[in-house]
Amino acid sequence: MSYATERRTNPTAWAAFWVGLAGLLLMPIPLFIGFVLGGGLSLVATVLVVIALFKGLARSGKGIAPVVFAAIFVLLTWGGISVGGGILW
Repeated sequence: MSYATERRTNPTAWAAFWVGLAGLLLMPIPLFIGFVLGGGLSLVATVLVVIALFKGLARSGKGIAPVVFAAIFVLLTWGGISVGGGILW
């Protein structure tokens, strides 16, 4: 593959970003709905973050920014769940 046709983005990183964001936005729904939806999506985002991180490092750091944001979304989701988000409030 030549340099001109090489992909400059990391699609797995963007998938992790959007899944992590969806998990963060769905987490505050009360009565365990947010725990199941937000927590489940954040687990999927965690797997995608790890895969995208290794892909990005193999491509000399291409697509690392969405991975960092996705990891922050996952941490915020689990931080919110740990204080009762999606369960109590």
